Amino acid sequence: MLMTVVLFVIGLLLIMFGGDRFVDAAVEISRKLGIPQLVVGATIVSLGTTLPEILVSTTAALQGSSDIAAGNAFGSIICNTALIAAVGQLVRPTKNAEARTFRWRIVYFVLFALFLMADAAVKGRFGRVTGITLLLGFVVYALISIRSAEEEEQEEGIKPDGGFVRPLVTLVVCAALLFEGANLLVDNGILLAQALHVPERVIAVTFIALGTSLPELVTAINALIKGYEDVSLGNIIGANLLNLLLVIGIPAAIRGIPVTPQVASLDIPLGIGVMLLLAVPILVKKRGYRWQGALLLVIYGAYCVIQL
Repeated sequence: MLMTVVLFVIGLLLIMFGGDRFVDAAVEISRKLGIPQLVVGATIVSLGTTLPEILVSTTAALQGSSDIAAGNAFGSIICNTALIAAVGQLVRPTKNAEARTFRWRIVYFVLFALFLMADAAVKGRFGRVTGITLLLGFVVYALISIRSAEEEEQEEGIKPDGGFVRPLVTLVVCAALLFEGANLLVDNGILLAQALHVPERVIAVTFIALGTSLPELVTAINALIKGYEDVSLGNIIGANLLNLLLVIGIPAAIRGIPVTPQVASLDIPLGIGVMLLLAVPILVKKRGYRWQGALLLVIYGAYCVIQL
């Protein structure tokens, strides 16, 4: 038990250190390549911080733990939005947001989430066809993101500054630290939770979801502290999209994922709801509000209580 606690703490320290350097490297890359910070947050940063979710859900699916595979993805979406983004809006509300930059990402998220909700309701599982569809959706998302970055670079007059190899290496190393830290945290956290006889799905949508979302949390906090609100917001939006397209897509394409009624009737609709609660005011007013953060935190607290 003592070694489990020690490894848990080591994982937490790796995540904290990696998250701090990860943000600095991502912002430096955006400057070197002349790419807006929001785009970097929604692509490079979100891909790096979503790696733990991808690994956990894929491994769980291969081991037959379908509740963890599906619950982790939607639990992470809820955690990212109703906890991490909520804290961000409370600490430093988004200001002067460029709605066009992430409007299409919100629409993209909602469309695929509705597709998964309908698929789960009709079939009770995410099959290989669904998984392949999600992976193709990721390819389209990546292509649109690249094109969007090029257009915004031209419109905003952002000029590349060259020499991005060093921050890119730093980014990869820090992503590895986040990845390993999350593994240590989740693996040993599961051992602690199982000792308390907590059901698998509850572990997935709460403890594992929170554990695998720690890279996003640490990245968001560090981005806010350093004044990079666009990186924080872009990371949350991008990570939520990748949770749908990759965290569900990869294991579903490999062997399919059975979906429990709780995931279909609670987790997916709630994921859509909190995402819209975060996004709509920012899309309409081009800024966020502290009341959003407070309300999202209340929702997350209620969600966690329901799982107990």
